[in-house]
Amino acid sequence: MVSEEHPDFDPAYEEALDYLYGFIDLERNVLDRYHASKMDPDRPRKVLAALGDPHTRYPTLHIAGTKGKGSVAAMSASALQSSGLRVGLYTSPHLRDFRERIRVLAPDDPDGKISKPDFVTALNDVKQIEADFPDITWFEFVTAVAFYHFAAQEVDVAVVEVGLGGRLDATNVLTPLVSVITSLSLDHTSLLGDTLAEIAGEKAGIIKHGVPVIVAPQEPEALARLQEIAVDRASPMEIVGQDWQYVGVNRQLTVTRSPHESYVPAGTTFDIALSGMFQLENAMLAIAALRPFYERYPQVTLLSISQGLEVVQWDGRLQMVLNEPGLPRLLVDSAHNPHSASKLAEALKNDYEYENLRLIYGAPMDKAIPQIMTVLFPLAQQIIVSAADHPRAASPESLAGMAAAQGFSVQMTDTPGDALELAFEMAGERDLICATGSIIFIGDLLKEWDNLKSRFLLP
Repeated sequence: MVSEEHPDFDPAYEEALDYLYGFIDLERNVLDRYHASKMDPDRPRKVLAALGDPHTRYPTLHIAGTKGKGSVAAMSASALQSSGLRVGLYTSPHLRDFRERIRVLAPDDPDGKISKPDFVTALNDVKQIEADFPDITWFEFVTAVAFYHFAAQEVDVAVVEVGLGGRLDATNVLTPLVSVITSLSLDHTSLLGDTLAEIAGEKAGIIKHGVPVIVAPQEPEALARLQEIAVDRASPMEIVGQDWQYVGVNRQLTVTRSPHESYVPAGTTFDIALSGMFQLENAMLAIAALRPFYERYPQVTLLSISQGLEVVQWDGRLQMVLNEPGLPRLLVDSAHNPHSASKLAEALKNDYEYENLRLIYGAPMDKAIPQIMTVLFPLAQQIIVSAADHPRAASPESLAGMAAAQGFSVQMTDTPGDALELAFEMAGERDLICATGSIIFIGDLLKEWDNLKSRFLLP
């Protein structure tokens, strides 16, 4: 919340947020999340029908997965925006500002966050039908606001990230031009299943009859389940690493095999703005997924797609926040499960040079914290644990206990800001400070960094 003394304080907006958070917030109350007994898969469709079915007024790209779906969404939206289209972009959770979730990207508005007045207007319009749906959930309400806003803004297309899972997710009302399933790994196992096949079954809930689906490289049991469901729904499937192949180095991707030579010929090279080898896979997914839009919109060209990938921004994912001469560098990454932690560890070993690694870590208590510690903590010369201001956050004391059980010595701080201060106090100019754990933790840390950075930067 913004204090009443802050120049950006908007009482109508703050009141609208308070109203929204009065619903069951499935991001904050993990035990109420994504259970068929608690969710009505038909309710989002009925809610949107009462609003005039706004989600049917623009074609969509729908993205599910464990890791990378936000990056794929951002890349796809940037490419479409670079083509001159007005692009709705719906993602979650947000990093710093709730309004990041609902954006309309246009050639003259690269940020596109929903304005506070537009948010209030959309929320008040959705409120008019709320009494008819007394059990509506927080995420269902937010999704209705987003889709309603996109229609009001007359977007040309919308790129939509699944909130959780797929089959029961509120966004699954869509019948998109194309579905995407990013890399799958074990996460939210109490809700989605404790095997990759079960998780794949939930994520594949977004596959619609006859709608093409683009799939990231997967473990065999996950891929087999995805293929089974795609065949059952007569959905043509293309697999990155098989149908689409590429090589890459230093943020550059070259397509080596293309199933659609008239769209992207083999040998085509793309420069990717986002750091990390794993982002090349996400870029390949985005490129493959954009083919139906290329065929539908003449302004979507290979050049405009390339331009969008060159300029895309997606904060909180291998983001170098501070890189100034004479100071330690500050890197943030929202690695939230063992798979994404292994990708971060790979990047820390191969893509960055430093004398000492000073690691700041905080995570929700429902994550596979000991496994993540095993992957990341051995790389660091200093480990600081802290907690976001969130009811699901694991306390510094509990994190320290889990670390000690594995033989790691850590320092505890109450807040991410305190952790930053401690890290900078100890770091030399050739050191790398890396903060990680979850989007929520990184969001809190970046907010505190905004207030602290003047103390560390030279005048």
